[in-house]
Amino acid sequence: MNKLAPALLAVAAGLCALPGVSFAQAPAASSLAFNVGAVSDYRYRGISQTRGKPALQGGVDYSRGGFYAGAWASNVKWIKDFGGDADIEVDLYGGFKGELTPGVGFDVGVLTYVYPGNKLKPIGGADADTTEIYGALSYGPVTLKYSHAVTDTFGNLDSDGSSYLDLSATFDVGGLSVVPHVGHQRISGPLSGPGSYTDYSLTVSKDFNGVVVSGAVIGTDADKAFYASPVNGKALGKSTFVLGVKYNF
Repeated sequence: MNKLAPALLAVAAGLCALPGVSFAQAPAASSLAFNVGAVSDYRYRGISQTRGKPALQGGVDYSRGGFYAGAWASNVKWIKDFGGDADIEVDLYGGFKGELTPGVGFDVGVLTYVYPGNKLKPIGGADADTTEIYGALSYGPVTLKYSHAVTDTFGNLDSDGSSYLDLSATFDVGGLSVVPHVGHQRISGPLSGPGSYTDYSLTVSKDFNGVVVSGAVIGTDADKAFYASPVNGKALGKSTFVLGVKYNF
């Protein structure tokens, strides 16, 4: 964690040095929002976190002006499948978003993935808890986001400095939200070869007065042996179709 503060300060300083960065445009009012939902398979960066099984999920978000913070949770299976002792993921995050120039937005922040009591380190893995700092730029419907790990990454030994580059877009097509995405997960350290991969997806969703129904085609080129379930041997990054429903309130 000692790497986190200097990195965030550097990001903030860089933004302040850019001409035209707007911090005053966001409204001062605060808001609190909640969400609950379920998916047929919890896929994160293309890799199943639940061994292809359904997941229940929910979160809370607070915002004031450009500042925001939140928490989100889901059940997972991969920790116990690999010999650990956690079946819940809790994500804690916070950041600031605004406009660099009219039409060009930015978002910077920090995100910590917590797997309470994961116990992967005593059995030869790294601590599964992972902290990333991130920065994103958006223009029109397109967003480019870079996330950088300042800890070991999801239980991979000596993998601090791993990164994820994410390119996505959001289009309104006849009342449907259509989101194409491609991303690349780079795992640093001795597991860089088998651990690094590219994922892609196409998600279509519809908002019915706060109830969002979605379907997503998801695939990866992840190493089938490295990203395989130790329970049944199935590849966790194989192509799939995921159904989801979420209620925002």
